[in-house]
Amino acid sequence: MKGLDTFTGFSILGRYLTISLFLTALLFTTSAQSQVESSVDTTQIKIGEQITYNIQVETDSTNLVVFPEGQTFLPLEMIESYKIDTTKNESTFKLIKSYGLTQFDSGSYMIPKQKIIVGSKTLYTDSLMVKVNTVAVDTTKQKLYDIKPMMEVEQVSGNGWKYALIALLFTALCAFLIYWFIWRKKPLTEEEEIALLPPYDRAKLALKKLDESNYLQREELKDYYSELTFIIRKYLDEKVYDRALESTTDELVDRLNMLKDANQIELSNDDIKNIETILKRADLVKFAKSAPDIELAKLDRNTIDIEIDQVKEALPEPTEEEKLLDQQYREAQERKKKRRKIWLTVMAGILLLVAVFVGFGLKYGFKYVVDTITGNESKQLLESEWVQSDYGVPPIMISTPVVLERVENQAVDTLKQVKMTMFSYGDLESPLNIAVSTTKLPKTDKENEVDLNLVVEGNIKMYENNGVQDIIVKKEQYITPNAAEGLKAYGTAQFPTDKEGEYRSGEYIILAFTAENVIQQVIMVWNNEDDYANQIIDRVLASVELKKVDN
Repeated sequence: MKGLDTFTGFSILGRYLTISLFLTALLFTTSAQSQVESSVDTTQIKIGEQITYNIQVETDSTNLVVFPEGQTFLPLEMIESYKIDTTKNESTFKLIKSYGLTQFDSGSYMIPKQKIIVGSKTLYTDSLMVKVNTVAVDTTKQKLYDIKPMMEVEQVSGNGWKYALIALLFTALCAFLIYWFIWRKKPLTEEEEIALLPPYDRAKLALKKLDESNYLQREELKDYYSELTFIIRKYLDEKVYDRALESTTDELVDRLNMLKDANQIELSNDDIKNIETILKRADLVKFAKSAPDIELAKLDRNTIDIEIDQVKEALPEPTEEEKLLDQQYREAQERKKKRRKIWLTVMAGILLLVAVFVGFGLKYGFKYVVDTITGNESKQLLESEWVQSDYGVPPIMISTPVVLERVENQAVDTLKQVKMTMFSYGDLESPLNIAVSTTKLPKTDKENEVDLNLVVEGNIKMYENNGVQDIIVKKEQYITPNAAEGLKAYGTAQFPTDKEGEYRSGEYIILAFTAENVIQQVIMVWNNEDDYANQIIDRVLASVELKKVDN
């Protein structure tokens, strides 16, 4: 369907200007003429002064009279619209409508013809010439000064940098929190530092802390012996027998003797006997409420200190294989810790992204957030910096997401006197298609009125010729914000896609206006299932205005 490029209601200017065929068939109907009077209180003013422009209509009392509203007096500007003055004259009414007009630039200006609707007839006033004079300045009283030099004005930037800064600060905060709680080497607590010591140093430090306690001063021998025996049992558990903490005294002593007999530990009988004596005394203190002398308790502490040294001396030196296994174990533990940190970082990042997505989704809508992430084309157009520009002569002012490009006329004009200019964006295959066209018809001696219904039918015919199906057409009167009246045709249809035989649902709007020998059109086609495209069309439609130019 590439032949549909830049199709904007006329399909490359109507494929041999088929619209020209419709122009030849336009119904020219001579509008009813009627005398209306228009006048101004003065034909010469100074810059900024006000002219009172009056329109007088005399009509039957049964007719509804509609006077012009809005900026229809360009190039003069309407600054005030006065109430209608009504006077009865026998069976008719004389209506006088006044307007306050002004101009802020010197020169001669033509107040254009004004359209008045009386019942079913359309009447026009005569055009009037007004001269705007400059204000003379007495340079002897009012000093003149040189023109001030040009000054550089800083370009006002949008709010994009604010959002970028907020995103940067938020990312930095998240990175800092992940570093602080996961990757930072945290200072070790006293317990963690003790846990990292070798078993021998840990046992010696535990004895030193036992000396600093007040157990003996308070004669708390049970707690004292519990701590003392835990120190020797813990050391034996880590270096000799891995069940020393849970074994009874007899079981532990038997195990030490067995290891000694098997030449796995070089402890003397006296060393084993000393350990056994202290363990059994501790059992009596803990379970039989025995109360040995304080000095004996101190002696037992010193004996345990000596036996820890003896056990260390009795332990065989670790082999190279054991050292290697120990090193590999430590490295494996480090890798395990690193993997854990990586997984925690990944999980924190995922949770953070999910939280941000949910937060923005709840505030702005999940579809909006997804479209922002995926870069939805229609959304980008809607939120881009729009362009307001005039197209054609007389100009059609319209605001669009992008500048409309001129479409070159490569067709054969069957009506040599018909001139058309067109500007467009997109084509039928795009989610959005906007076109603005101005067609100048040959001038005639008499004033004629173009049938806009035929103009709309010409566009509908173009759609059908280009494969559009199931076209539903609705029509209504349309008035622009600056009071230009025209015809609006709109509806739904099935538009072809770039795949053979496939169609998509869409909507279209055709705005048609006519003035003297000019036809002006604004044509829009879009995917009505695209919410952003619907918003774009609403905004474009609200911006359409027609401007008048001097003849």
